[in-house]
Amino acid sequence: MDEAIAKANVLIEAMGWIRRFRGKTTVIKLGGSVLDDAEALRHILLDVIFLETVGLHPVVVHGGGKAINRALAEEQIEPQFIRGRRVTDAATLKVVERVLATELNAALTAEIEALGGRAMNLNFANGNNILFGEKLRTDGDDLGFVGEVTRVDRQPIESLSYTNQVPIIPSMCEDPTGQKLNVNADTAAMAVAQALGAEKLVFLSDVNGVRRNPEDPTSIIHSLSAAQSRELIAEGVIAGGMIPKVEACLETLDRGVGKVHIIDGRLRHSLLLEIFTTEGVGTEIVRDTSVASQPSAAGR
Repeated sequence: MDEAIAKANVLIEAMGWIRRFRGKTTVIKLGGSVLDDAEALRHILLDVIFLETVGLHPVVVHGGGKAINRALAEEQIEPQFIRGRRVTDAATLKVVERVLATELNAALTAEIEALGGRAMNLNFANGNNILFGEKLRTDGDDLGFVGEVTRVDRQPIESLSYTNQVPIIPSMCEDPTGQKLNVNADTAAMAVAQALGAEKLVFLSDVNGVRRNPEDPTSIIHSLSAAQSRELIAEGVIAGGMIPKVEACLETLDRGVGKVHIIDGRLRHSLLLEIFTTEGVGTEIVRDTSVASQPSAAGR
């Protein structure tokens, strides 16, 4: 009986957040180690189904770097990166489109359906591409067929959300000539969140959020304002690969997204714990007008 009551208490705690976020869009960037961990992926997709079931509008944008690397190895193509971005020549682009925008995109959709949800993959193969852009401009580096999103076709995404289906979007876009381009999954998710005016953008990471000590998971900072985030970058507390991710979060907030979250996608049900509990399990980054130092006031 005590266990049953405890479960009921959890539902009561979640009820306030469900009412607050019902009908609003949450964009979830899926990639990294989560896609290679079948059990972690299953629990994330169950969380996505739960969000849709209780009236939120989840939208999944995914990468697939490790799967692409495996496919390139099978084709005896050596992966190349410049400043963390994949150099995408014609042969690599063909593999990226097959793995990312076809196989993986369809597999994620099928897995959600198998788990009892409803989803639709939006890709080139089924004529439902919704990301459009242009070749990425760089400082002299030629990355090949790498792009940035300049326009998101909102209508198909919103239509799916309002018919209780989860849109599954691969991180590729098409330029005005019809050329397909490889896009960084973080920036693709940002573009989608901005275009939809999302309440939340959630980055599923391999770490549990922003930490005061990068080596100590218990030093996580649960809530940060934009100003506090910039201070921590200047102080060197936010360093290395976390800097571009936090800077991307700040840019997204400036363009109208309500909150950005960084969470560990390998933690079981981390998505639900982050959204439907007061303290959460990751780091939320909010605009300076929010009270970042008081999670209970700012909310997740």
